[in-house]
Parts: sequence; structure tokens; C-alpha cells
Amino acid sequence: MVPENVPQMHDEPGAIPYDQLTARQKAWRFVRRNPTMVAGGLLLLLMVLLAVFAPSLGTVNPVEMKPAERLRAPNGGHWFGTDMYGRDSFSRVVYGSRVSLFVGLVVGAITSSIGLATGLLSGYLRRLDNVIMRAMDGIMALPDLLLAISFVALTGASVRNVIIALVIPQTPRVVRLVRGIVLTLREQPFIEAAQALGSRLPRVLFRHLLPNTLAPLIVQATYVMASAVLIEAGLSFLGAGTPPEIPSWGNIMAEARSYVRVAFWLLLFPGFFLATTVLSINLVGDGLRDLLDPRLARRMR
Repeated sequence: MVPENVPQMHDEPGAIPYDQLTARQKAWRFVRRNPTMVAGGLLLLLMVLLAVFAPSLGTVNPVEMKPAERLRAPNGGHWFGTDMYGRDSFSRVVYGSRVSLFVGLVVGAITSSIGLATGLLSGYLRRLDNVIMRAMDGIMALPDLLLAISFVALTGASVRNVIIALVIPQTPRVVRLVRGIVLTLREQPFIEAAQALGSRLPRVLFRHLLPNTLAPLIVQATYVMASAVLIEAGLSFLGAGTPPEIPSWGNIMAEARSYVRVAFWLLLFPGFFLATTVLSINLVGDGLRDLLDPRLARRMR
């Protein structure tokens, strides 16, 4: 048996029972009880929609150069102005969101998958624990950005290599989280009962331990995603991220830093989009933590 860790819905005194509420009332109750997650989710949804529908938002070719229109201030024809090569800054910022969101999502998914599998094995199998955790400690001893820069410098600048460079330092954090949860659960009576009944290792891991790690793992995945977006922008800003021909927020800000005195908007808009994206992901993570933690959820009700 897996212990129930999902809080029950308790109606407030004098309130209409939950099962008698209309869909609109249920939605409003959810918004009122989870404002952080809703706000972050709406912001993140907006950024995703911008990335998905970029060609339909009045954009042009983000790499097309028009030297005659260089360093134009924001106007009706160029909402975010133009850069030092006459490229439309609005198109470059909108298309740049595709790179950052793609890198963040893929890094979060891969890191969570590898960290979950490794953490389950490390926490449950004592003979593998020391080997796995010493390897994780060794990776964590290196600064994330330095490790990523070194890897990209050795393998070349590309989106794939940036993803690999970000997965390597982020995975140990997920492994440590999952391992810690498994260590607290493997001595519980329901695990001992499963072992006494002859349950095989895969069944114990996936039927009994895995469900209890999903809630904190989902929250950690959002923080990994936010960190990946920030580090990718930092790598691109330093010239060790995505290639210059692919517009990304880091590349845009790196090219614009020399013109900040005469065209500050070249840094303002990609920086604002980057900050908004990271903020929205963190808000979603905080909201999920409050929603999935039974103790916090009970205090909110």
C-alpha cells in the first residue's frame, strides 16, 4: 500500500459543498487558493504562445539585415526597434524565446528522468549508494557555468551540446532529492510488507517508491527548467552557447551590450522577456510546492 499524500478537499464552514459548485465556481476557488501558480502559469502560457505562434505575430525573418535601418528606435514598423545590422528586434526576441523554452523544457525532462532512475537505485540499493553518490558529489564540486562552458568549448556551440552541458551539472541535485526521499521510505512498514510478500525490485521501485517521489520531483523540475533558461542565456551571452546565427536572448544581449548608450532597448526587451520567463517558471514551482505539500495545503484551506 502506498500512503496517501494528497490532501483532501475540505469545505469551509457555511460554504457550498465542492461537488455542488459550478465549473466557474470551482475555477474561482482554485484561483483563490493557488494564486501564485495561476499567475505563473498564465505568464508561462503567454511566453509559450509567443514562441509557438511567432510567425503569425507580425514578425519577419529574424536574421535579415537592412543596414539602412540600423539602430532605429521602437516605432510602428519595428515595435522593438532595430539592431546594429538593421534586423528587426521584435522578431529576434520572439524567435529567441523558442530556443530558451526548448532548452529549459528538454533539460528539465531529461534531468528529471535520469535523476529519478538514479536516485531510486541509489536510495534503495545500499551496495550502489556509495558509488553513485560519490560520482554525484564529484560533479557537484564543479561550478555549473564553468562545467558548461568547458563542455561546449570542447564539443562546439550548438543547441544539442548546450542541453548536454546543462543536464550534466543539474542531474546530481535531482538524484540527491530522490535518494533522500527513498531513504526515508525504504524502512517504512509498507515497503517491508512488500518485501515480505516477495515483491521483486522493479515492483517495489515503481509501484511503491516512485509515486511518493513524484510531487517533490515535479517541483524540482520547474526549478531545473528555470535554471537551464538562465544558464543558457549566460552561455550565449559569453559566446559559448547557441551559435550566433540562431537568435536567442543571450546572443541578442551580447551583441547589444556595445550599443547600450545609443540603443538601450536592444538590451531592455530580451532582458525583460528572460526575466519574465524565469519568474513565471519559479511561480509555477512555488505554487506546485504549496499545492502538492499536504502540510502547506492544509494551512491554505
